[in-house]
Amino acid sequence: MPEPAILAVALPTPLRKTFDYLAATEPAATSGADTWVGCRVAVRFGQQRLVGIVVAVKQNSPVDPARLRPIEQRLDLTPLLPNELLELCQWTANYYHHPLGEVLATALPAGLKLGEAAERTPVKAWQLTTAGCQAAPQSLARSPRQRALLEELQQRHQAGQELVLHSDLLQIGFQNSNLKSLQDKQLLTRQQANYSPDRSQPLLRQEPLALNPDQASALEQIDFSGFATYLLHGTTGSGKTEVYLQAIATVLAAGQQALLLIPEIGLTPQMLKRFQLRFNRPLTIIHSGLSDGERKQAWLDASNGDTDIIIGTRSAVFTPLPRPGIIIIDEEHDLSFKQQDGLRYSARDLAVIRAQKLQIPLLLGSATPSLESLCNAYNQRFQLLQLPHRAGAANPPAIELIDLKRQALLEGISQTALDSIDQRLEAAEQVLVFINRRGFAPTLMCHDCGWIAQCAHCDARLTVHQQPNHLHCHHCDHQRSPIKRCPNCHSLQLNCLGQGTERAETVLRERFPQYPVLRVDRDSTSRKHAMQSILDQVNRGEPCILVGTQMLAKGHHFANVTLAVILDADSGMFSTDFRGPERMGQLLIQVAGRSGRASKPGKVLIQTHLGDHPLLQTLLRQGYSEFAKLQLRERQLTQLPPYRYLALLRAESKRPENAIELLNLARQLALACHPAVPQMSYLGPLPAPMERRNQRFRYQLQINAGSRAQLHHLLQQLLPQLEQSALSRRARWSVDIDPQDMS
Repeated sequence: MPEPAILAVALPTPLRKTFDYLAATEPAATSGADTWVGCRVAVRFGQQRLVGIVVAVKQNSPVDPARLRPIEQRLDLTPLLPNELLELCQWTANYYHHPLGEVLATALPAGLKLGEAAERTPVKAWQLTTAGCQAAPQSLARSPRQRALLEELQQRHQAGQELVLHSDLLQIGFQNSNLKSLQDKQLLTRQQANYSPDRSQPLLRQEPLALNPDQASALEQIDFSGFATYLLHGTTGSGKTEVYLQAIATVLAAGQQALLLIPEIGLTPQMLKRFQLRFNRPLTIIHSGLSDGERKQAWLDASNGDTDIIIGTRSAVFTPLPRPGIIIIDEEHDLSFKQQDGLRYSARDLAVIRAQKLQIPLLLGSATPSLESLCNAYNQRFQLLQLPHRAGAANPPAIELIDLKRQALLEGISQTALDSIDQRLEAAEQVLVFINRRGFAPTLMCHDCGWIAQCAHCDARLTVHQQPNHLHCHHCDHQRSPIKRCPNCHSLQLNCLGQGTERAETVLRERFPQYPVLRVDRDSTSRKHAMQSILDQVNRGEPCILVGTQMLAKGHHFANVTLAVILDADSGMFSTDFRGPERMGQLLIQVAGRSGRASKPGKVLIQTHLGDHPLLQTLLRQGYSEFAKLQLRERQLTQLPPYRYLALLRAESKRPENAIELLNLARQLALACHPAVPQMSYLGPLPAPMERRNQRFRYQLQINAGSRAQLHHLLQQLLPQLEQSALSRRARWSVDIDPQDMS
């Protein structure tokens, strides 16, 4: 009887190895790698039943064949993951020094990694009734969302789309209640549909906009026949999205797929709507806001080639693409493209590797590119495409600094800013007020003894929230009821110090009671569709005040916003992270770019105590490019990325000595592998900027190398030794390659 094949299976465990199992039902002679590699299998692992991915078929195993277990079940008859995606995951595991099984689990939607069948189920759809086709949308004037929904369905019906998927309508911001209301009015009926892509319609539903010379030049330079990385550096409002749309049109015309990554879920409905208006082609979204079932179906649509455009956040970089044509990353500088726990990967960097493997172009777009991307462009590893002017009739906003020294402030807002806000609202225009701090106030202090409300679990102050009223740690999520009396001296004189979005919202409501004040932060947009509801109100163009955090700074187009007020521009000047000034510059430019994006002229007011700071002066007088060059020169002098390569070993424990001892051992082992020399230096162990977080003490060891190859060679030697140490089981630890957040 022939021997069964031996399968190397990657399992979602923290162990950096694969595990051998027997394919008991198929002999090695008939079990080619092409039939098994990329398939899911269910296996016994200790007392657990796990789902893993077959990554190789072997003839021999270092384990005695008599001790090998057979797989319990083969879940896929054909490979679920194509070779290209398996290779990307293997590269990811090697580069980020992370277990392959956990990388593969990250690449799969939750249902598939738990063993669900890789099959599409019939999906919910909606169809207009005869009455719905004939109904006048004006009859629903008292229900704006129902009217908008009816108009959307009638437009699609006129374009020949009888059935509209339920998920499509939810993706562009409609809610179940809107659909139920039209169903109750007998204007539409619910249907079940077996999804199949309709490509019979013309490619374009809407004619593209005419490109200006800069946009046309950028598009002409993209070579769609092979791999290259293009950095599209366009000022805010310069029409980068139109370049994306027309580049994607070229790809779709060739029968290929396009993958677009965006930084925030909040941008998804806006981007989705624009793409649906432009293209008559299947489109899907992939992000963590979807249910497990929705995400699985979207992933399978892309994998089967049933969708032509995929729009997603960070994890969508792992989406299968059987017909790849282009990958685009919008706002490529954004920190959210780097995963900050678990598998600490950069979606932007993985996109470069993936596009290279697929031999397709990669387009990175930003008004404020990261210093790493700019350095690559200056060194001609990336091709730089520039859009230096705003599109259409829009002009750059005028920027004015407000020196806060010796000024009387109304809850952090200067009289100059209040007067300007009043003028814009009186002119029926909209205002954006930016403060990158949620809550009512960042500090609660006793006036009599100086006591400050601290988190019991972190080295952090509790933030005061009033909606609802409570104290909240934004680092460990600890919450407690409000404190009415000082626990130290029992005084009732407790003061809220500093400003947050809630406080700014409160004072602006009191100062401008006749105008809506809309707050946009993580608290106000946590409910499903809350962000879309706010955007719909703003896009109606009626005068209002938007108050928010950096969620407002990312790619939104508000045509009637003509004034942006930045309440505090100074915090980035004092960051303990060497990337703090870069992020400060990016944020100021992005927020300023929300103003004056249409025909009306815009203005930006920046409140600061440091108006003569050289960084701020360079940014505002000479622009982001000169500011970035100044930052690059400083990075080169201080031997920091992108001119050096960093790895950060992090360790944390409830007992600080455990973490410190582990990192001391790591440093000793590293020095034994590679002594400290100019090309390889070590810093630490040192406390993290916030030493105690969620009742755990956190420490870091920084490794700074002049060569990426040297850094990875060191880690390949160091990490296995560290794993075998008893100390590694007494502290939680991880390695972060190319860290973007040093906290």
